[in-house]
Amino acid sequence: MQWLNPQAEGSSWKKEITAGLTSFFTAAYIVVVNPLILQDAGIPLGAGVVATVAVSVFGCLLMAFWARAPIIMIPAMGINAFFTFTIVHSLGLSWQAGLGTVVISGILFLIAAMTPIGAKLSEAVPSSLKHGITAGIGLFLAFIGLQKGALIVPSTKSFVALGDFTSPVAIITLAGLLFTLVLYVRNVKGSFLLGILFITLLSILTGTQSSGGLKETNFADYSQVFFAAEFPLASLSFWIAVFSLTMIVVFENMGLLTGMLPNKDRFSSSYKVTAVTSLAAGLFGTSPTIASAESASGIAEGGKTGIPALVAGILFVGAAFSLPVLGMIPNNAAAPVLLIVGALMMQSVSHISFSDFSEGFPAFLIIAGIPLTSSIADGLAFGFIAYPLLKVALGRWKQVPSLVYVIASMFLINLIATALTSH
Repeated sequence: MQWLNPQAEGSSWKKEITAGLTSFFTAAYIVVVNPLILQDAGIPLGAGVVATVAVSVFGCLLMAFWARAPIIMIPAMGINAFFTFTIVHSLGLSWQAGLGTVVISGILFLIAAMTPIGAKLSEAVPSSLKHGITAGIGLFLAFIGLQKGALIVPSTKSFVALGDFTSPVAIITLAGLLFTLVLYVRNVKGSFLLGILFITLLSILTGTQSSGGLKETNFADYSQVFFAAEFPLASLSFWIAVFSLTMIVVFENMGLLTGMLPNKDRFSSSYKVTAVTSLAAGLFGTSPTIASAESASGIAEGGKTGIPALVAGILFVGAAFSLPVLGMIPNNAAAPVLLIVGALMMQSVSHISFSDFSEGFPAFLIIAGIPLTSSIADGLAFGFIAYPLLKVALGRWKQVPSLVYVIASMFLINLIATALTSH
């Protein structure tokens, strides 16, 4: 099989395996964090762990063998919060009905991905918006890294503020950032992985790491959530949730793949994998999966084939039995990686023509909107709505693909529906 020959794509087994290790350890937190968020929706904690691991393994292996892309699949941060706090808490659906919305939205996503609709959606997106998506995701990763490293903290006056640089976590983060940067600029192989291990070791020595409250996996509870989805089709709240969730998974995955894939020829197959896995998430008992932004850390290490996804999939199997070990990896271990990868993705800004304000401003809204709303889908909405509006204002409405008008309208409807359901 071609994916077993990384040399054919200018890579090597060592580089691909290192990329897989880096992506996994950057995203390993999901095994602990996702179940804790789902628990607030009513999903038993032990069942949430098994569901998270199961769908991550499924998605990673599918990505490795079908799409042959260095993308890892995990339940999405942000979407899991949307599942718990909007679908279940605000809309009043049970978590079983919430899983039903995941299944139905996954089916709709799959239809879009398996038909010419998916390819047409990608082709219709203007180049400036695509580069804006890449840069916006990069800025979002950097923002997450700064938070994980305690370099910025929440503030009641300005939303975020400078962290306490005398705290042990911040000091260790800065030391890890310097260590990782030196290795990276000197082209040391595995610099990101070494940086994660360096911060983990320092955290263990100083006693600052946290296990997140999970000590072991409880498989006994899993039968309660496996294929537990319910479908209250007569409920308006159910269909509002389905529409919003479909918009999020369809366009967030499109944006992430557009921004990260080193080989754009694999977009179609990768997009189909994200759709299948998103559908499977509802059956396995968790919120939707996504083409993880943390995959960018492995891609930055040189990952080009499906091998990193395969490595991550195998490691996720082991994760189910090694929560105490994963608990030794502190939140700030990935901070330097996310900061450096964010900087690399921001290079896409150079391809945006800011001299044409009708191209530059919508891209800017995406770049600023993604990190400031902590939502890739909401950031995309700002840019996609602004793009046709500016073109029409200039009398250049014919330059806008018809699908972009459709996408902008759907984003606008979703924003209105979300605003109405949040009250």
